[in-house]
Amino acid sequence: MKKVNIAIDGPSGAGKSTIARRLAERFRITYVDTGAMYRAVALLVFRKGLDGLDEAAVVALLPEADVSLTYGEQGQRVLLSGEDVSEQIRRHEISEMTSRISGYPAVRAHLLGLQQRTAAAVSCVLDGRDIGTVVLPHADLKIFLTASPEERARRRHLELTQKGQEISFEQVLEDLIARDERDSSRAASPLKKADDAVEVDTTGKNLDESVELICEIFVKRLGEGPFCGGAAPCS
Repeated sequence: MKKVNIAIDGPSGAGKSTIARRLAERFRITYVDTGAMYRAVALLVFRKGLDGLDEAAVVALLPEADVSLTYGEQGQRVLLSGEDVSEQIRRHEISEMTSRISGYPAVRAHLLGLQQRTAAAVSCVLDGRDIGTVVLPHADLKIFLTASPEERARRRHLELTQKGQEISFEQVLEDLIARDERDSSRAASPLKKADDAVEVDTTGKNLDESVELICEIFVKRLGEGPFCGGAAPCS
């Protein structure tokens, strides 16, 4: 069996994590939520009472940022120093903190090794903002997933309100546009479409339609499998 690595990049709210997870399930490979790793570091910064704007203070915390992923009956879980923080990292304030600290080179370097070691060991799909350009520049397939700001804000607002968080659509849209600007203009690993990535715009498409479109691209490029990793070991 062959090993394959898939990179899915794109702005906040494009549906990267949900689609990557469904893709991994469909082809029985491992899903690696790189954004969750950054969120875990952001949670640590938040718990320490920092605003995330002091780069030196954030970097000083990195030795405490022991981030790992586990897989079980509940799917992927995110651990911070052994504590399951999978739910806490999804709060809106942690999303904002993540955007502040994820551009720091030391933070990215802290997590890069874990991401690349995972991809070297098993067939997997990784999603983020610099997977195809920095983390997996030689990925077998690169997808750049996008949608209009309004569409992405609508999805994010629905997700937050369903979790009981009280926030207006206008605030979500404002924060999303600001995050797009920060992610695209940061010096370290900015959000950027890889030259060899396939761009997929999901504006106006529901989840099933988006997943099916990307699965068609996957099969056309890589075949139906089976692939090593996940259910099958790599040789």
